[in-house]
Amino acid sequence: ERVIADIRADMSMSRPMNRLLQGDVGSGKTLVALTAMLIAVDNGFQAAVMAPTEVLAEQHHRVLAHLCTPLGVDIELFTGRAGAAERRDRAARLEAGEIHIAVGTHALIQESVTFEKLGLVVVDEQHRFGVLQRQGLTRKGVTPDVLVMTATPIPRTLALTVYGDLDTSIIDEMPAG
Repeated sequence: ERVIADIRADMSMSRPMNRLLQGDVGSGKTLVALTAMLIAVDNGFQAAVMAPTEVLAEQHHRVLAHLCTPLGVDIELFTGRAGAAERRDRAARLEAGEIHIAVGTHALIQESVTFEKLGLVVVDEQHRFGVLQRQGLTRKGVTPDVLVMTATPIPRTLALTVYGDLDTSIIDEMPAG
C-alpha cells in the first residue's frame, strides 16, 4: 500500500516518474506494477512491460491477462516467437491504440513496434537489460513514467550510486498467506 501510494503520487506529478521497485519473489511487485499500468490506462495512455526472457514475459502476460481481461483492458504479448503476420497485426493494433498493455521481451524495442500513446514503461529484472535497451523502450513514448523492478536486494548506497536518478521503493514484507 505504501509503495502504491508513492507510485500514485509520482504519476500525478508534472515530471515523469523514474522509480526502482525492489522486493522478494512473491512480494507483490507485479500487482504493484499492474496498479500503475491501470492508472496509466485509466488516464488514456498505454503501458509496456519488458521482461528479459520469453518465459518471464509469457508468465507476466498470463497473469495480467487473467486479471485485466474482465476489466476490458486489452493485453498482448510481443516476443520473437510470434509469426511475421501475427507480429504485423499486433504492431498495427498497438499503433492504433487498440492494445492497452504490451508485454514482451526485446521484441518491444524493435523499430516496427510503435505505440499510439505510451505513458508507462515497466522493466522487470532491469539489471539484465543494457541502458540503451531500456532507453529504446522509453523513447517510444513522449516522456513516459518508468518503473523498474528487481528481486535482487540492492543496498541503499549502491542503489544511489548506480541508479541515482531513480527514486527507490522497497517491498519489505510478504503478503499475508
